[in-house]
Amino acid sequence: MKAKEDNIIAAKSYAFAIRCVNLYKFLYEEKHDSSIGRQLMRSGTSIGANIKEAIRGFTKADFTAKMSISLKEASETEYWIELLRDTNYITNQQAESLLEDCRELIKMLMKIIKTSQNSN
Repeated sequence: MKAKEDNIIAAKSYAFAIRCVNLYKFLYEEKHDSSIGRQLMRSGTSIGANIKEAIRGFTKADFTAKMSISLKEASETEYWIELLRDTNYITNQQAESLLEDCRELIKMLMKIIKTSQNSN
C-alpha cells in the first residue's frame, strides 16, 4: 500500500476524522454535551487509525482484520450521527453531509475487504 497522500481511503478517513473532532468540539461548546460527542469522536477517528495500521500490516490476514475493524467503527459512527440527528443535536443538513462521507467510507471498506478476502 502507498502512503496516506497516495491512498484515497487513508486520506478520506483522515478528513472524516477531522470532521468528527470538529463536531465533538461543536457539541461540547454549543450543546454542552460530551457523552455522545465523545463516542462519535472515538469511533470516527478510529476508522482512519485502523486503516493506517492495516496499510502497515505485515500479512494479508492482518490487513483484512484491521480493515474489518475500520468497517465496524464506521458502522458505529453512522449510528452516532443518526442518533445525534434524530435527537436534534445536529440538523438534518449537518447529519446528511456527515452520513454521506461515512457511508462512502463504509462502501469503500466493504469493497476492500471483499477484494482482500477473494484474493487469497
